[in-house]
Amino acid sequence: MPGRKTPLVTDEIYHVYNRGINRQPTFTTKKEYQRAMLALKFYKVANPPVRLSKFLESDKERQAEILKMMDQGEKLVEILCFCLMPNHFHFLLKQKKEGGISKFLGNFQNSYTRYFNTLNERDGSLFLDQFKAKRIETDEQLIHVSRYIHLNPYTGFAVKSFKELEKYPWSSFPSYLTGDNSFIEPDLVLGTFKGVGDYREFVLDQANYQRELKFIEHLLLE
Repeated sequence: MPGRKTPLVTDEIYHVYNRGINRQPTFTTKKEYQRAMLALKFYKVANPPVRLSKFLESDKERQAEILKMMDQGEKLVEILCFCLMPNHFHFLLKQKKEGGISKFLGNFQNSYTRYFNTLNERDGSLFLDQFKAKRIETDEQLIHVSRYIHLNPYTGFAVKSFKELEKYPWSSFPSYLTGDNSFIEPDLVLGTFKGVGDYREFVLDQANYQRELKFIEHLLLE
């Protein structure tokens, strides 16, 4: 992977994005999305107690024990919000350990690529070598980027309605609305609103405008 010109600083927040090579599909089935979600949960930890393959071979009780140990372990990153799309992904990450974002992305992409290649009988890279990262500089940018990420399924026409968006399973938006935060850290974003309802209104208020104009995209992607 090419070296990064701008270092990623611990305790800073970044919008991280990558896509499939030649914009090819990266997540095509429910099974693939589920594996990617598990990899997100697994690799945000600095030193998982077992390999992901070993975890998958374990019974439900042992898996619960492993996940509990991981919850108490040192984190590479905090995942503030995320969205997986058919040929790309968006993460809003707070780096918790030096080199944490790069290690997390490397582990996630390498593990998922091995899985995807085996499942689809292909070889080679799946994602672009260098992911993009934009540092979040203000609270205002933080909430706007979170909205941009959570609106991605609607903006990209992966869903057709707000109702579908609120239930899109490969995004943290449903967790924001229900409070079922199994591996994300939403407090920094939600803490700037009076309640979940206000955040929901904030996200949906710009949905059609963002779909038509891709408003604020210039702040996020280069």
